[in-house]
Amino acid sequence: MTELLRTLKFLLFSLSAGIIELGAFSLLNELTAWSYWPCYLIALVLSVLWNFTLNRRYTFQSAGNVPKAMIQVLGFYCVFTPLSTWLGGYLADTLGWNEYLVTLLNMAANFILEFLFDRFVVFRDSLDTNSVAQKHPRK
Repeated sequence: MTELLRTLKFLLFSLSAGIIELGAFSLLNELTAWSYWPCYLIALVLSVLWNFTLNRRYTFQSAGNVPKAMIQVLGFYCVFTPLSTWLGGYLADTLGWNEYLVTLLNMAANFILEFLFDRFVVFRDSLDTNSVAQKHPRK
């Protein structure tokens, strides 16, 4: 039950990050003449900062080393971002796929991969250790 609740929290916070990402992407895509990749990249960075902050505190309830966790997440995005940016640019700019469809596909891949990475790499040894977890221990 604990992991189901953790997954649902991650989903809800990821949806809020998705709103930020889509909003930022839409503004940049519609109001600038930029190609796909800078719009996507800026929107992704904004959503990652939001998502990391909320999920660290409330989903994984980690009191672990914040700089270490941020570096690990940065490492994830050092792989994910170039691949998703390149693939998104190829699909949108070269093959002519709809930019919003491509962004939604990237967001779905990001959701799944980041949850797994956060749960089993970044926060695996510090789950449920912060003050939020101490006030409301899970059974």
